[in-house]
Amino acid sequence: MSDTKSNYKYFAGNLALFTISNFVSKILVFLLVPFYTNVLSTADYGIADVMQTTLLLLVPALTINMGEAALRYGIDRSDKRHDIFKIGLKYVSLAGIFVTLICGIGCFFVKLSVRWYLFLFIFLFITNCFYEFLILFFQGCEQTKIVVCGSVFSTVILIAGNIFFLLVVKTGLNGYLLSQMLAFLSAAMLMIVLGRKTVPEAVSLGSGKNRDEVKDDKDFEKELVGYGIPMIAYSTGSWINNAADRYLVSLIKGVAVNGVYGIAYKIPAILTVFQRIFAQSWQMSATKSYGKDNSREFFSTMYKGYNTFMVAGCSFLILIVRPIAYFMFRKDFYTAWIYVPPLLISVVFGAMTGFLGSICLAYKDSKAMGWATGIGAALNIVLNLILIPAFSAMGAAVATAVSYFTMYFLAYLKVSKYVKLDIKPARDYAAYLLLVIEAAIMVAGEGLQLSYMSVYIVCGIILVLILLIYLRLFINIAGQLIKPSPKRQKM
Repeated sequence: MSDTKSNYKYFAGNLALFTISNFVSKILVFLLVPFYTNVLSTADYGIADVMQTTLLLLVPALTINMGEAALRYGIDRSDKRHDIFKIGLKYVSLAGIFVTLICGIGCFFVKLSVRWYLFLFIFLFITNCFYEFLILFFQGCEQTKIVVCGSVFSTVILIAGNIFFLLVVKTGLNGYLLSQMLAFLSAAMLMIVLGRKTVPEAVSLGSGKNRDEVKDDKDFEKELVGYGIPMIAYSTGSWINNAADRYLVSLIKGVAVNGVYGIAYKIPAILTVFQRIFAQSWQMSATKSYGKDNSREFFSTMYKGYNTFMVAGCSFLILIVRPIAYFMFRKDFYTAWIYVPPLLISVVFGAMTGFLGSICLAYKDSKAMGWATGIGAALNIVLNLILIPAFSAMGAAVATAVSYFTMYFLAYLKVSKYVKLDIKPARDYAAYLLLVIEAAIMVAGEGLQLSYMSVYIVCGIILVLILLIYLRLFINIAGQLIKPSPKRQKM
């Protein structure tokens, strides 16, 4: 089998498994949103949202991105997977101890009601740390089935816990958070059990090594840490673009406004499901295929197909955002729909930034992505401080979209030094411009009191134009995947 066919087959196999995992997990959680908005107040949801977004910052930063290092080196260095497992657990444990100490000290300086949430946060952090590390570790071991089982089992426990704690016992926010802890812990334990059966040589804490081997382990640990530390800037920058707006909305406009803004992210999460499915498979494929003779062709084809799908999906969701919001959001949460269009656009640029970032990480250049995300994050904070006081949560949504575009543009420049992607930027930027116009019309239609029908007709026309822009590209990619040939038509 040719390298090209092998690349696509490897990607497709992982894509199929991750599709099962993410659809079962994310779609079921997605269907719980109406339940959450009925049971939790906007203030409760705002508090939960702040705690969850704090996890997104602290988990990768305090573990020095050991999960990402486990994924990257696990594929390349199958002989070192046992060492990767031990080193990863070491840094995860240290992170848990650190957070416990900080929260414990913090309890002396806050009021009683806040102390309880600090206590809950400790367990939420520790369980999430172990869960996230194991997910990435088993991806690096190319044990995709274990990852799928862990993800699905986590969702089942989460749903069961939510039904019990929120509907039966009626413990409100406490039950919501406790359900997450149980889900993370249960899934982590299941993955350990499955890992001991499928890759027992990797999932073990035993040593039995001589001095020279121990010295090699120390050198390898330094290599993993050297890979992970520059990624702190990358993960922190990504977090700022994902989450800093919610902190600033809470600070400037209050937790109730942030509760509405936070729920607005649930509709872009539909597109994020597809982005996550692709990203999980792509990162593994990029690592295995980088440096090969056909890598430029493979990377270019995947980029064009991915970009086409994300742009078209974004346009379609903007078109139907209000009906989705009517189904998903209850009571005071319905107004969140107006923030969704710019957030959807930010998902597109975030997805393409992640695609380009995987190429940089395949070449072990974690500093490049740290640079791109750092600049994007700084811009995000500045724009949030300017726009939120004037435009409330809408200012935060626009700031997020602009900063993600900046990250995407800078990441593209960095990737160019490794791979010259065979793409047509003019075509892509024309489609991006149409997305911005569609989002502006959908949002402005509410303020200008335009009829729903006229807004939908114009946005529908824009969707058709985007599909026409990418029609020939889609046909060429489909033909290329179905019947590869030595001489490919330039797309």
